[in-house]
Amino acid sequence: MAQLNNGVAANVTQKQPLWLLAEVTYRCPLHCAFCYNPTDYDKHTKNELSTEQWISALRDARKMGAIQLGISGGEPLLRDDIEEIVAEAHKLGYYSNLITSGVGLTEKRIQAFKEGGLDHIQLSMHDVTEDISNFITDTRTFELKKKVAGMIKAHGYPMVLNVVIHRYNIDQVGRILEMAEALGADYVELANTQYYGWSLVNRDQLMPTREQLNQAEAATNAFRERVGNKMKVFFVVPDYFSDRPKKCMNGWGEVFMIVTANGDVLPCHSARVLPGMTFPNVRENGLEWAWKESPAFTKYRGMDWMKEPCRSCDERENDLGGCRCQSYLLSGDAEMADPVCTKSPNRHLIDEALANSQKPQLREQPIIFRTDKNSKKYVEGDKERIEQFHALP
Repeated sequence: MAQLNNGVAANVTQKQPLWLLAEVTYRCPLHCAFCYNPTDYDKHTKNELSTEQWISALRDARKMGAIQLGISGGEPLLRDDIEEIVAEAHKLGYYSNLITSGVGLTEKRIQAFKEGGLDHIQLSMHDVTEDISNFITDTRTFELKKKVAGMIKAHGYPMVLNVVIHRYNIDQVGRILEMAEALGADYVELANTQYYGWSLVNRDQLMPTREQLNQAEAATNAFRERVGNKMKVFFVVPDYFSDRPKKCMNGWGEVFMIVTANGDVLPCHSARVLPGMTFPNVRENGLEWAWKESPAFTKYRGMDWMKEPCRSCDERENDLGGCRCQSYLLSGDAEMADPVCTKSPNRHLIDEALANSQKPQLREQPIIFRTDKNSKKYVEGDKERIEQFHALP
């Protein structure tokens, strides 16, 4: 019997991606310390796809069967053609979701989104306090976000909040959920930080203790019990605190596809960190070729690529070996078992990271914020901690 992914047989989803993420720009007014965008994003910002090229990509993906569209960045509202892209997505039959910080959302624009058929707006929030919210984003956007939440609610959209959880706000989970309730949230995702991109650079500063994680989950469960079905709350456990890995995007190249700001086509957010791989670009290759035939999408699809211990593991169909990017970033070998797994020969790397994050001399180092200046440093190959950072609060 064919393995199922989201209820669809794998041999079908290999021919039919279900979810397309359009990373329409890497420009962003926020400088979040945990941003999943690549640390060298600066080299990918000079050649953004045009409106026509984005619409062409949406059409191609829809012909292949993609039905869910995420519009993200960076901050997608920094492009002045999002309304046009949204309207075209609606005509094509997508369920569309705008993933935004809220910066740049006005009454005029949200009305245009409503008329254009946008289905869903996901707003990022960062803390219940102005100080931590503004600190972790290196901006003054806390009050703005609350106003935008009210605007989203007033225009009849489901109130969907995403809150990235880390050492600075994890002890406030109960209060964050109370704030979400007061804002009229219908869905809240408490997304504990996963360590890729800028969050990997700041891992020692962002990682909480296991005790903090347990207390936050307990606070979440208590809140769920109190509110019942009034609000859906999702608590995403960080990989490092698990003993089994999860499927990379529900399987590499099986249901998920990203088109990036400059047109690169990726099977996951962080795939460009992997060495020796060339990713297709919509300017040169069609999406159907990228999905079905490109070496980038076929390399880790399925299980044939696996080494031991994954190859003979009785759980290999459940996790497909875990995350290739995490394996490479931590062990230097993209084909090894995800170090999160207790069966991995590299599990000690996770345990060391957990231990190091609790050492005062490491966790008290200044945070490196996601800025164009810092990204240029990474583009230039300067991966040492740069000289001037923002002080800790």
